[in-house]
Amino acid sequence: MTPSKLAVVAIGGNSLIVDRDHMTIADQAVTAAVTARHVAAMIAAGWKVVITHGNGPQVGFILRRSEIGASEVPPIPMDYATSNTQGSIGYMFQRALGNELRRRGIDRPVVSLVTQTRVDRDDGAFARPTKFIGPHLDEATARRRGAEQGWTVERDGDRGWRRVVPSPLPRAIVELEVIRLLARSGTVVIACGGGGMPVFADEHGDLQGVEAVIDKDHASSLLARALAADLLLISTEVERVALDYGKPEQRWLSRITLSEARAHLAAGQFPAGSMGPKIEAVTDFVAATGGQGLVTNPENLARALAGETGTLVTPD
Repeated sequence: MTPSKLAVVAIGGNSLIVDRDHMTIADQAVTAAVTARHVAAMIAAGWKVVITHGNGPQVGFILRRSEIGASEVPPIPMDYATSNTQGSIGYMFQRALGNELRRRGIDRPVVSLVTQTRVDRDDGAFARPTKFIGPHLDEATARRRGAEQGWTVERDGDRGWRRVVPSPLPRAIVELEVIRLLARSGTVVIACGGGGMPVFADEHGDLQGVEAVIDKDHASSLLARALAADLLLISTEVERVALDYGKPEQRWLSRITLSEARAHLAAGQFPAGSMGPKIEAVTDFVAATGGQGLVTNPENLARALAGETGTLVTPD
């Protein structure tokens, strides 16, 4: 794949946590540094890059700390927890990527931008929580905490049980023009962390925060479309997307068209709790811009960009 002008690279919050034995901030910083090396290689190859990131486990940790400390300090609302992760995870990537670019002799500023994402206050998602946040728990612990805290909890595949919260669709990136200006100047921008803090306009036009978490992949797609990016690269936990995942007939996908991706979505190949939002985000981007979508894991970014692995989604 020939380097294009601009790529939006969406990094999953789960990808910063290797396993249950490596969940500390220091562990996550090490993983962020590894990912930064792969992103720096993209930049060295000529890409302008805007980075987005997930925050599902991290925002859950913050809310859990808030619950534990409720008798001592005021609780943290969910949108403020998201802003906290934008700062902390953004800092991890900003520092790591800045260090890596310096080592490569690349003079490129890196900045993290606290980002708000506009949603509709009457979005039906507020009545149907679906977005997983926080750590994976055993069923008994999840149900106990759900009863104590008024959570909705659900099984997250084979990895355990987790809290689910409302996830309204993103409608607009409030700081879009700032991101556009910085990206055009060559600045590496880290934005829309955790999908952005969800806000809506009240009757006076003032923005108000709301208790929800926006899907990072949908927000990344919205941002990539608004920026007219050439590539939306979703970095996740698997090297490629598969059909019939986990079954004996599992088949890896290397390159599919927009129509094929949509057909697989309609057939239920990509569940809503895992690969579904990623493929929806990519297809929305490809359909709107004529650009390309790519799904792979951090360690294979360079190989995927070279067409050696990953799943590439192209226009028909």
